[in-house]
Amino acid sequence: MKKYVFLFSILLCACASDEEVYTDIPEENTETPTIPDDNDVNGIDMSEYFSINFSDLPNYSNPEYPIHYVNSLADNNEPADNQATDTGAILGRILFFDKQLSVNDAVSCASCHQQGIAFTDNNRFSTGIDGVSVTGAHSMRLLNARFYEDGSFFWDKRAQTLETQVTMPIMDSVEMGFDASNGGIEALITKLNTIEYYPALFELAFGDEAITHDRIQRALAQYIRCMVSTDSRFDQAFAQVYNPNVPGDGVGQNFPGFTAEENLGKQIFTTNQGGINCATCHQLPTFALNNNSRSIGLDAGETTVFKSPSLKNVGTSAQFMHDGRFGSLEEVVEFYNSGIQLGPSLDNRLMQNGQPRRMNLTQAEKDALVAFLRTLTDETVVSDPKFSDPFIN
Repeated sequence: MKKYVFLFSILLCACASDEEVYTDIPEENTETPTIPDDNDVNGIDMSEYFSINFSDLPNYSNPEYPIHYVNSLADNNEPADNQATDTGAILGRILFFDKQLSVNDAVSCASCHQQGIAFTDNNRFSTGIDGVSVTGAHSMRLLNARFYEDGSFFWDKRAQTLETQVTMPIMDSVEMGFDASNGGIEALITKLNTIEYYPALFELAFGDEAITHDRIQRALAQYIRCMVSTDSRFDQAFAQVYNPNVPGDGVGQNFPGFTAEENLGKQIFTTNQGGINCATCHQLPTFALNNNSRSIGLDAGETTVFKSPSLKNVGTSAQFMHDGRFGSLEEVVEFYNSGIQLGPSLDNRLMQNGQPRRMNLTQAEKDALVAFLRTLTDETVVSDPKFSDPFIN
């Protein structure tokens, strides 16, 4: 049961192979795993490898949320059979940062999804295992991934669940290399069984030492779903004015601590000023995409329905869109203002009289939108030790 903390003041709180690989899933051990009382986990001294205190694991399973998040908590993609546990998420964190999950020990998930920049990559395309080849899409920010209710992942939504998505880059020939020619996921499982700490960690998380594709997926998904942003300047201000008895829970009033420009940008983002209510697709307060949203018309005749990550920490990104074509928030805002292209997949909210909508914002209004988007930066989550590299070396 998640804990909801009702605070009215500032809260303290890509790119994979299309080939499916299946492994037999053993019957789960239903016994509760034993939590170690020191850094010895099932006979393995974890202090030789990790900076984690295994006798006092970080809290992943029972997070505190600010008052303005309460009505959004149910809008998530966490399945009933993979609820986050502290032991499962800590295993996921270790897997996420371990370069040994690549075929040549060169790349980890964290190589392309870096905590300090909201789990993305500042390069337009990420470098693969050979140090030369690059991915086919820009690395997507992972913050608030749990709140995309539709549950599908990747820019083109080809993975039906986060659990499915997390191992597809591992099996990609460019990204992490365990494709069919290198033995697929079974070769990775064989490799993990030879690494001293993994059988013990899987036993800690799941009750026995069996390492399976399903369990790798579950652990990684648990960790990623815990990456929730709740402490941006937007969040701090919204928590102060939150009122469930007024429209928009109070988001329409001027936020304390915001400049006049930032409040104007918030007004444009959350109303029909300019003809596009951004918040109908990028839902507050998570800024995750509404599950009925379609494409934004990046290219004329576009047929693919692309998704967007949450806009939290969008201001710290260096590249934008699935192909990283824009290099600044100013370019992104100008695209929405004047550059939307007509195509079969275009969202009808971005159309007017059968043509792409034009916002016709003034320069001051465009600047205000950019200023507002920068208030979504959460410095807490990108420096939180519980999401950091756990390895000593």
